[in-house]
Order: sequence, then structure tokens, then C-alpha cells
Amino acid sequence: MAYEVEAPKYVRLAQTIQQRIEDGTYPPGTRVPSENQLVQAFGMSRPTVVRALELLKRDGWLESRQGYGTLVRGLPAVVEQKGRRGSEALTRDEAQTPGRLVEVGHVPVPARIASVLGLPKRAKVLVRRFLVIDDGEPFELVSSYFPASLVEGTELESATPLSGGTRAHLEARKKARFDHVKERVSARLPERGEAELLELPDGVPVLSVLVVACDASGQALQVSDVLLPADRQELEDTYRLS
Repeated sequence: MAYEVEAPKYVRLAQTIQQRIEDGTYPPGTRVPSENQLVQAFGMSRPTVVRALELLKRDGWLESRQGYGTLVRGLPAVVEQKGRRGSEALTRDEAQTPGRLVEVGHVPVPARIASVLGLPKRAKVLVRRFLVIDDGEPFELVSSYFPASLVEGTELESATPLSGGTRAHLEARKKARFDHVKERVSARLPERGEAELLELPDGVPVLSVLVVACDASGQALQVSDVLLPADRQELEDTYRLS
């Protein structure tokens, strides 16, 4: 049985601050509220606030500058490229991508996915989970969920790597019509199985890009949870700035 576990307080606070950076409440170059102000505003302890700020600094959202305090850096490169992540989730050719399929099968829909797909809590969905390998180490874990009725009789149910991408396959086999994509970026701690696949030490968070692909009516056809190890993304960002 799978359980939905609420993220720790410091992760939830980091997500709230991140959302405020994304929506412009905290513009790039401005100072975020002080630790004391955050403690009072959110009713959390100082250690929780400090840990949330450190997480955001590590992931590239904030930076400490002597004499100025904690400043907003803006969107990390990995977030600025989230549209590319969404596109890849729909068009990835598994047969040509370095990595491997780690799971294909019908499973009870996770609560966070059920609400997006408009399915009851105990409904079954097809999941395809693909681990992307880069330079010999796990780089990205993509879990894509599909309504069972949409994929019945298609090659998506096969454990063989799919050629051509899920969008092209469903549009050709089921006459589905993908119209637009919605994405949400958040930070969280990985579940045990996710951490093992991504080879993450205890306590290292992941960036989650939740990709929701819809038809013209707004009905979700595919939901993909793209997980990126935060520690490796930080290193990638550092290389691009050097």
C-alpha cells in the first residue's frame, strides 16, 4: 500500500517562497524578508526558516551578499528550461535515450495525480517510469501517468522502450489531440524508491516539474512527474556560470 507523506515544514516553506519568486512577489535583485519576519509571518521556528533559506540558496533561488542580506537571484536555469522538460516528457524516444525503463504497469493512481486527471482515488492508471542516465549517473526520473481507458491496446502498456514519444503514439493510435501543457515546479524530499533510483544521499531534495498535457477542452491526457536531483542541478548551474 502506498502512502502520501506530507513534506517537512522547511520544504513547504521553501516551496511557498519559491512560488512568490515565480509570481513576482519577490522580484530578482530584491531582499527576501528577514529570518525574524519569516518566523512571525509563517509561525515557524527559526531553525525551520534557516533550513528553508539554505535549501533555496543551494538550489539557486537565493544568494547571501555581505552588507545586503539574502537576495533573490531569479529563476534557476533548470526552472527557466522547464518548458523543455515538459516537451521532452511528451516526445522522448525511450529507445534512443540513455537510460532504462524501471516500471511499466497499471497501479492505483497517486492522490496528487488523481486530482489532476479527474479520477477517483482508487482508479487504476498506467505508469511508465523512465530513468535518464547522463555521464554514467542517474540524472532524471520521469514517471508518466495515463488514464487506463486511453492507453488500452496501445504499445504504452508494453515493457519495451517506446519509439517516437507518447504524444505521437497516442495521437496516431487513439486519435487523441494534445493542445497545451501546464507545468508546476516545486521542491520536495524524494520517496525511498525515488532516492534509490537517483542514488541520492539522505536529506537531499529533488526538484519536481509536474507536467500536465491536456486536450483543447482542458482534459488531462498525460501527467508526468519529472524529478531532478537538486544537488546535481546545482553543479550544472555552477558550470554554466563559470
